[in-house]
Amino acid sequence: MTAYAVGHLQPAPQLHDEIFDYMERIQSTLDPFGGRFLVHGATVELREGEWPGALVIIGFAGMEQARGWYESEAYQELLPLRTRHMAGDVILVDGVAPGYDASATAARLRAAQAEAS
Repeated sequence: MTAYAVGHLQPAPQLHDEIFDYMERIQSTLDPFGGRFLVHGATVELREGEWPGALVIIGFAGMEQARGWYESEAYQELLPLRTRHMAGDVILVDGVAPGYDASATAARLRAAQAEAS
């Protein structure tokens, strides 16, 4: 099942040279784990709530690869170049299986709730 690294990065008042270094080098940390950018710095069209900052989504074949990348020596060595100058939240999350049906999930949750009552 596909997994994703999702980053919600706060805007920096000015991009430091280390941010540029980070951006120039991150792909080399992703390559051994098959990671690829799906969203990177695109304009967010806000429809609900608040969203200050930028969205980054990186896709992996699975959670094992996503964890492997984030925990890798190469990425951990690179990470401070961004975190020293740009705050943000980063999560790793599994995607849904092919053919996922939200209505089936709702039915399972509804049944579980009825059993618990």
